[in-house]
Order: sequence, then structure tokens, then C-alpha cells
Amino acid sequence: MSSDSIAVIAFDRISMFHLAIPLEVFGEDRRDAGVPLSPVTVCSCEKRALTTSGGLVLGKLQGMRAVETAGIVVVPSWRDPREQPPEALLRALRKAHRRGALIVGLCLGSYVLAAAGLLDGRPATTHWKLADDLAKRYPEIQVNRDVLYVDDGDVITSAGVAAGIDCCLHLLRRLHGAEIASQVARRMVVPPHRQGGQAQYIEPLRETATVDRFSEVMAWVQQHPELLHSLDSLAAKACMSRRTFTRRFRQVTGTTAGAWLLDQRLALARRLLETTSLPIDLVAEQAGFGAVVSLRKQFTNVLHTSPGRYRKEFRES
Repeated sequence: MSSDSIAVIAFDRISMFHLAIPLEVFGEDRRDAGVPLSPVTVCSCEKRALTTSGGLVLGKLQGMRAVETAGIVVVPSWRDPREQPPEALLRALRKAHRRGALIVGLCLGSYVLAAAGLLDGRPATTHWKLADDLAKRYPEIQVNRDVLYVDDGDVITSAGVAAGIDCCLHLLRRLHGAEIASQVARRMVVPPHRQGGQAQYIEPLRETATVDRFSEVMAWVQQHPELLHSLDSLAAKACMSRRTFTRRFRQVTGTTAGAWLLDQRLALARRLLETTSLPIDLVAEQAGFGAVVSLRKQFTNVLHTSPGRYRKEFRES
């Protein structure tokens, strides 16, 4: 098995956007920016030309042989949640999982993983509009309706459509570190990591001057994570009451201010550990954790490693 090779499953009536997400994140040659190039193969168990949902025709795709050796297998969606996927596809996914491959289901690809039995007893997600349906049809799955993706170790699932980008960038971050993922995100002109869940996208938010002030405060905090921040100070800077600011933060990000700020600080700490030789105590200070003990605690809780081990892994990879 080649741990860095990726097999992407195509099928008839696939959305080109869904198919393009893993190809854009993993398949583009960005070695000039220091991004490792992973071998990516698009394959299908349907032995004929495939027509996309937009009318384009995909021809000369490989069969399922690449799935037999790939370290990562991505199912970028599925054409109809009511349609049982072909047994040949399900069998290939089960076999790949048994031999140790990482299996990824983006958007409705979660239905394919569920049909293969790979989500039994696991947390998973899918598009918010079909989360209740997935839970009803597969009650053994712990369906999380609000998150953008769920990483359960050897199986990863994502929420709807563009959340596949978040999921693939997360996987890239897991494989090669935060700086590499940030490089790719910058090339794609997307955020390297969106905090919060898909609940924030179910109903459109009205664009108001309040949202603009709120966005300015968030951008300012991202530029100054090392400063002491509190709900009261951030609400005051946004010219809002604490209660209104808290409600707006949850509406816009899908999470709390504290969780969002922690995520920003962890992202900065990871980049500093990967790209600089700063002593860990200075990394803790510059990333806004203050003391090293706080940085170590959060790395243990969130990343299940220490800052020192994290630096060693990604500086030597």
C-alpha cells in the first residue's frame, strides 16, 4: 500500500464540483510552494464513459485497481441517497478499509460509506438537509448534524458541498502540517480552516452594518491573537452588548468565541512550530497561550500530542 496515493471514486451523474474538490486539493502540482505532490487516480467501477450532472462526459477512467493499493480512498459524493451503491464499489471500500486505507466520504459520499457498513457505531456527518434521513436509515451511526466534517481516525466524513474543501484541507493538514494546508488554501483563495459547523449555513444571514463591525473585530483578533481577549472586550470593540455579541458570534461562526479563539491560537502555534526555530515558550507567548503549560495542555487535549513532538514530526517530514 502506498500511504500517500489517493484514489477518487467517480460514478455516472457525478457533480463536477464534488469531483474537483479532492483533485484540486491533492492533485494540483504545487511543489514550487513546497507542497508534496500526491499520486491521485480517478477510478470507477462502471466500465463505460460517465456523464456528469452538468452534461460533461468523462472517458478513459481507470477501473478499481487503484483502490487496491491507495492509502486514501475518497468517495466525493453520491448521485442519489435513495439508490443503493453497486456491490462492487462497497466490496472495494470494505477491502481497502480492512487493509488499513483511510476512507473519506464527502457530502452524500457518507451514504456510500454507510451502505458499506464502515460507519456502524461511529460518528459521521453529511449534508444538513439529509442528516435526519441518514440517521433514520442507519440508526447505528452517530450522526452529527452541525459540524463541517468528522475525523474518526481511519474514516472521515464531511458535510454538504463546499464543506468537502474544509475536509480535504483538514486531511492535508493532518498529513503534512498546518503550513502546507495554509499554502494550498491561499492558492485556492479559501480559508485554511473555517471554525464552526454547517448549522450557520442553513438560513441566510442578513448583511448589516453590525455584521460588518463583527467581521472587522474577528479580523483584528486574528491579527492579534497574543493579546488578552474577553467576551466583554470583544463585544465593546464591536459596539454590541455581551448578549448580542454572543448570539451573533454563534450565528455567524456556529461556535463560541472562546472555542474560535482557541482554534486561531492553535493554528498559529502549529505554523510557528513548523516554520520557525522559536523556543516553545516564545511560541506559546506569540500564539496567545502565555505559559508553555497552557500550550502543552491544549496540544494534548486537541491534537493528542505535545508541541515538541509536533515540531519534530513536521520539521523532519
